[in-house]
Amino acid sequence: MLQVLANRTYRYLYLAQVIALIGTGLATVALGLLAYDLAGTQAGAVLGTALAIKMIAYVGVAPIAAAFAERLPRRAMLVSLDLVRAAVALLLPFVSEIWQVYMLIFVLQLASAAFTPTFQATIPDVLPDEKEYTRALSLSRLAYDLESVASPMLAAALLTVVSFHSLFAGTVVGFLASAALVVSVVLPSPKAAERRGIYDRTTRGLRIYLSTPRLRGLLALSLAVSAAGSMVIVNTVVLVQAEFGLTQRATALALAAFGGGR
Repeated sequence: MLQVLANRTYRYLYLAQVIALIGTGLATVALGLLAYDLAGTQAGAVLGTALAIKMIAYVGVAPIAAAFAERLPRRAMLVSLDLVRAAVALLLPFVSEIWQVYMLIFVLQLASAAFTPTFQATIPDVLPDEKEYTRALSLSRLAYDLESVASPMLAAALLTVVSFHSLFAGTVVGFLASAALVVSVVLPSPKAAERRGIYDRTTRGLRIYLSTPRLRGLLALSLAVSAAGSMVIVNTVVLVQAEFGLTQRATALALAAFGGGR
């Protein structure tokens, strides 16, 4: 699986993905602590609303971004989206009202919803061999799974010496480093594809997914897992700090324990 890292372009893109994921994980922990700081025991409602905003952004933007990824210059798009995400993370420590959190989260998730499909559309052009592409997908999945443990553990370690507001600085660094790595490589031009209408391009993936019985079963399983996961993301900070009276570091460790069980 690690053989694909011999490709310099993919290696840099993969490092960009890993670093950005760690930054995002730090922001997830910090956002829960920020919500508790602003709303106390109502932090669960704040995080639930933020999670709903995230899903609306992804459902509405990701298919459109995937459709336009074939036409737009990918490196410029990926770097621009990383810079937008870094700017939002830079502003989050200074919010004082809950509506400001919602607004910034919406912008952050819009950028992430556009970044993910654009990044994924780039990989098959970098690794045209099917076996290498499959290995790259497996490596990417491994990065997502390990991040759910590594980021909360890193956050717990950092919280012993800094306040939770400083975790957002790690997010900013992660997105800036991701942008720098993308800038450092030359991405291949998208291969010419059959021209299709915007409706067909934005809905084709969903239609294929829903028409495949095994994928429908996978979707149902993913929804069940996500339902449990959302409960953890929304309520952990309230349970740990309000119900049990524990510290912010304990919140990060509880999230790491959940990530390790996934």
